[in-house]
Amino acid sequence: MGIVEEAHNVKVLGSREQVLVLSHGFGTDQSVWKYLVPHLLEDYRVIICDNMGAGSTNPDYYDFERCLAIDGFVYDLLAILDELEVKSCIFVGHSVLSMVGAIASMSRPDLFSKLVMLSAAPRLLNDKDHHGGFEREDLDQMFEGMRSNYKAWRSGFAPMVVGGDIDSVAVQEFCRTLFNMRPDIALSLAQVKFLSDMRDVLPLVKVPCHTLQSTMDMAVPVEVSEYLHQNLGGPSIVEVMPTGGHLPQLSSPYMVIPVVLRHIRLDITE
Repeated sequence: MGIVEEAHNVKVLGSREQVLVLSHGFGTDQSVWKYLVPHLLEDYRVIICDNMGAGSTNPDYYDFERCLAIDGFVYDLLAILDELEVKSCIFVGHSVLSMVGAIASMSRPDLFSKLVMLSAAPRLLNDKDHHGGFEREDLDQMFEGMRSNYKAWRSGFAPMVVGGDIDSVAVQEFCRTLFNMRPDIALSLAQVKFLSDMRDVLPLVKVPCHTLQSTMDMAVPVEVSEYLHQNLGGPSIVEVMPTGGHLPQLSSPYMVIPVVLRHIRLDITE
């Protein structure tokens, strides 16, 4: 195993020719895909990994300067695929990390046959031309809460994002992965991911994009999926699912899995 694979806890599951990459979002790790993975192994070679800063990664590998922008995560993804000698893959990403695959595909379109983006967001911050889901003052309060009492912040943030009771299995799972993160790293990642603006790159994304969105997602309003559809530069399709919360693959897997599988197999270029 190479240093990149080790740093990201890379696992390669299955032995089929078609490669499928799963990339988790903020506050989670590769375990967020645990309900989906078993449904993929018969038909795909599945690559799962932890994005730098996840609680399951070694914090000594986290470079605060390198991770000040989404580009650092793009380089990590491409390094993993190169180290594994992947020639082509289907990329399935969650939340802001969906955009990592989109940006990577701009420089290496041959490497990505399609992007499946779950709860995707090119910008989470509201402005006069865009409803991303968060006001700047709300984010500043969130960052201060993370600084002052990370444990208390986590206990409030998890049920709000997942859209469930604090005692629910999905909320407890999200609490676990949030708690595993080192607080200063979690704050650094939150600032990068909640304040990034990647709208200007959307027209440059030419590979087919499948955007899957929950009807009720407090982090990403449903109109963001339509914004993506209208601004992506290549073939695009949107499906709004009758699910709630920002992590439907964790909170409503029985509804999300068939949708994800259908879009992995669907060819929108025909």
